[in-house]
Order: sequence, then structure tokens, then C-alpha cells
Amino acid sequence: MPELPDLTVYLESLEARIGTRRLLRIRLLNPFFLRTAVPAISLAEGRTVVALRRLGKRIVLSLEGDLHLVIHLMMAGRLRWLQAKEKPPGRIALALLEFDSGTLVVTEAGTKRRASLHLEEGETALRAMDPGGLEIDNLTLESFSSQLRKENHTLKRALADPHLFAGIGNAYSDEILHRARLSPVALTSALTNEQVERLFVETRATLKDWTQRLRTEAGSRFPEKVTAFREGMAVHGRYGKPCPVCGSPVQRIRYADNETNYCARCQTGGKLLADRSLSRLLKKSWPRSIDELE
Repeated sequence: MPELPDLTVYLESLEARIGTRRLLRIRLLNPFFLRTAVPAISLAEGRTVVALRRLGKRIVLSLEGDLHLVIHLMMAGRLRWLQAKEKPPGRIALALLEFDSGTLVVTEAGTKRRASLHLEEGETALRAMDPGGLEIDNLTLESFSSQLRKENHTLKRALADPHLFAGIGNAYSDEILHRARLSPVALTSALTNEQVERLFVETRATLKDWTQRLRTEAGSRFPEKVTAFREGMAVHGRYGKPCPVCGSPVQRIRYADNETNYCARCQTGGKLLADRSLSRLLKKSWPRSIDELE
């Protein structure tokens, strides 16, 4: 799922292409992509874009007349930009938003149609879609600490909870926790003040560094290779590969459609965390530490 760094670069690229431009037509190629019936989607056509912003992990195209197109890409949704006369992709295209400067295409890989488009009228309706997570850049250490400890969750869950923090998901939470040298299953209530401060610093640094990295990578081009698995990540998507800090193999915890990656030596004091798919199968044979595994 595109997260804060990816969405920031998407928005910057869109600003250069459709900011103050007129939306000529919306072509829905998959009827399930549109999740609202009122107001009618046709009302958005012919209106000028007046603002572009992010609402958690959603992209908002605000149009004149207080109308707001809200795109949630979910796991497999992506954006593409087509110049005039370029053909849109085949079956993965969900919708075409045609501007006088080009066409914005929303795509979704796979068969699960989770990406969504809403048309909302008025700021009140738009705010109702906000999960309520706080923006990291707007927080002080004190407000970050208060929000983190609002409920007693594991660190992984707390960072990726859209009701607590905005724009952080599965990928960057792994990277943040690795940089902060903290276990993904540590409980927020058990953290020391020093650990909370370290987490705060590394959360801001990780998101800032990756945003700049993706911005530089895209340059003046529209970002095409938006993925949760990027070259240069320390642990996310790198199961079995060496940790760039200590060289130990990166470990994982798999659950549902997600996977948490971590370095046992750097983050858990050498302890291997239980992985549902393997530790239940191996039971007593499941190694308890990175030293046993190596």
C-alpha cells in the first residue's frame, strides 16, 4: 500500500500536472471502484482542481464548488499519468480522469478490488472520511508520546494504526522500528521515555529520508515504480537477507496478507519472535534465538 513518502511524491507530481487544470471527463472502467452515488460523479466533470492534499493514506482532489474526489489506493492500487494519445493499460485500469493536460489513470493489480473512489461535497463530509491519525510532522515529542501510549498496543500495530498516526503502514513501520532498534511486538505501555524519544526521532527521520529519496528518484517524471519493496530498505521485504547493520539474516512474522520483517540481533536482543506459519508447525524445534538459527 502506498504510504506517506509515496503519496507525498504522487501529490507533488500531480500538482505539477493537474493543479488549476480542468477535469474534462471521468471514465469509470470498473463500476465497483466508485463507492458513492450522491452527488453524481458527473458533477465533477468540467470543474477546475483548486487543491491537492493527503488525508491519511487517501489522495484528495478538491474541485471548485466544494467537491472532493477521494482516492484510496489500498494494497494494490497505483496511479499512472498518460500524455495525449497514450493508451491506458488493459484490465488493471479502474478509471481514467481526463484533464486538458493529460490523463490520470487509477490501476489495481490482482483480482481483489479494494481501491475506491468517493465524491464528497463539503468539508464536513470530507472530514468524516479522516481516520483521525495525527501527522508526524505536526507532533512534538510530548504529543507523540501521548498518542503512542493512548492505547496499549504492540509498536508495529500502533505505528500502522490510521487512527493514531497518519500515512504509516506495513513497510515503513518495519523500517522505522529497525532504525529505532525496537521490537515490533514491544508494548507501548512498557516503553521507557528514552525509547519513546528514539522512536519519535527515527519515525520522523525515516519518513523524511524516504520522501526525499523517492522525490529524487522520480525527478520531473511521474512516479511509476511505487512499491512496498524497495532497494535500499533495511528489513522490509528482505526476509533471509543480511541486515545492513549487523549482517544477521532478516526475520519475519507472517499474518493474513501482511508480513513483519525485523532483525533479531538489532531489535529483539537475539530472540526470534514466533511466526504462526512456522513456529506452530515446528513447535519445540522452533529456534528461540538467532544464535540457534545460525
